[in-house]
Amino acid sequence: MKITRDKSLVEFKPENAAEVKDLDALWRIVIDCVKTSKKLVPVGEYIPGQSDVARFNIED
Repeated sequence: MKITRDKSLVEFKPENAAEVKDLDALWRIVIDCVKTSKKLVPVGEYIPGQSDVARFNIED
């Protein structure tokens, strides 16, 4: 998955079929066209070189 940032805009670009499927599933959970969309909130810490994953919680 390629992640790019331009100021406050973050873009996720899947690079294989599994990532396309995962991004679609995440989009369907976070984005609600009828009600209020949800937020991704960081959990814990991400330290480059020490952490291999950044975690986020999905909040209403």
